[in-house]
Amino acid sequence: MPQPISAFSRNLATFSAKLLLSYLLCTLIACAGATDTEAGGIFPDSTFFSIKITIIDIRTKPEWRHTGIVKGSETITFFDVNGEYDMVNFRKQLDQIVAQDEEFAIICRSGARTRRAARYLTQVGYKVIDLKGGVKYLPKIGISLVPYPEK
Repeated sequence: MPQPISAFSRNLATFSAKLLLSYLLCTLIACAGATDTEAGGIFPDSTFFSIKITIIDIRTKPEWRHTGIVKGSETITFFDVNGEYDMVNFRKQLDQIVAQDEEFAIICRSGARTRRAARYLTQVGYKVIDLKGGVKYLPKIGISLVPYPEK
């Protein structure tokens, strides 16, 4: 016996409400310590840097020397000064720092390079967070950079 329309409507409304609440809860959990999410990218807030997550700075060595780096971050150049990249070498270095199924974050100067790198890394199975705004954004949230330790 088919349900009356009103019972169907109630069930649909209940299901929709539960679905919306589940989505909102997942979004809140995923965005803890961040604001303005977009396609895997976040503008971090100051609490993001207090959580235990590996941060990879993908800028060039001259940039690290000039501005410094996020305290505790790892450094691997993704794009060289000519805008070229060596994906095989980058992934070899990355795999020495993080496992492919381990969540980590990447940062550059302004966020343009990390957006492109994160897109690729996500496509090949890495769990990467793109730190939007790059190191230029960090002073706005009270994060200071530390001198680059020459290796």
